[in-house]
Parts: sequence; C-alpha cells; structure tokens
Amino acid sequence: MSHIVIRPTSAADWPALKSTRLAALLDAPTAFGASHASAADFSDADWQQRAVSTPQRTFFLAFNAEQPIGLAAQVVAGNGECHLIAMWVRSEYRGLAVAQDLVEAVKRCAVGNGHARLVLDVAPENARAAAFYQKQGFVFLPEWEALESHPHIRVQKMEWLAVA
Repeated sequence: MSHIVIRPTSAADWPALKSTRLAALLDAPTAFGASHASAADFSDADWQQRAVSTPQRTFFLAFNAEQPIGLAAQVVAGNGECHLIAMWVRSEYRGLAVAQDLVEAVKRCAVGNGHARLVLDVAPENARAAAFYQKQGFVFLPEWEALESHPHIRVQKMEWLAVA
C-alpha cells in the first residue's frame, strides 16, 4: 500500500472534494444530512468555495497517491458547536487507519481553532460507525434529532472532549 496523505483542502482540490463527496452520498445515502441530488446541483464555483479551508469549515481529504479515498470535515454551527461531518472512506480502505487518521485531523483542527469539544450525529442502526466513533473517544449523549436528508431516521449526538 502506498503512502496515504491526509490534508485540508484548498480551492484547487475542488474536483477531488466533489467526486469524493458525491461518491460518499451515493454509497451511504442515509448516513449524511445532505442528499446526493442536492450536492449534485452545486456549481463548480460552489465546490471551489467549499474547498477553501476556514476556521468555520475545513474539509480534509485522504489521498492514496493522487486518488482521493476518504473525507471528513470540521464545521462550526451557528450555535458555536464544532461538528465532525461528512465522514466517509472508500470501501476498499475501510478497516485500515484512514478513518482514524481523518478523525484525528478533524480533532486537531477543532482544538487548533479553540474548540475543546467536537460533536457528531450517528444513526444507531449504523452500528459499525457508532462503534468506530466510540473507539475514537466519542460518547453518546441523550440528544436525538431527525436526519435532514431522511427525516424518518433519528440520529443520536455523540461528543468528544479534548483533554485539558
């Protein structure tokens, strides 16, 4: 296996961000708040803007050589909560350290931006993801909400706290 690199995206990464995000939404349509159809409607300019990293929103891509193989993002919500979103790894790379390294990158980014707490939403039916996040130090909170893209699916909030 060649060397896997994880880095924040820049404007030039928009084609890789677009292809990876659309692949994720096709692969796991009920795992994300966005739908494939809504993301497919974004213009190239929208993708370029999304690829620019800011303290409010940073996408991370995992690359194997030039091939994007995974994605995760840190997004600060309107209420100031820092969220881990858009987490996805190509099936042939699951079970390796790629997902863990993506989560680590998001944690470092969040802490670097002054957030001691990171939250995410997971559907309890997605047992593999829930178990993975628990291994990464996330704990379930008694908070539930409907998934924006599929309102019949209830997702539970998990949180990770940086060690002071």
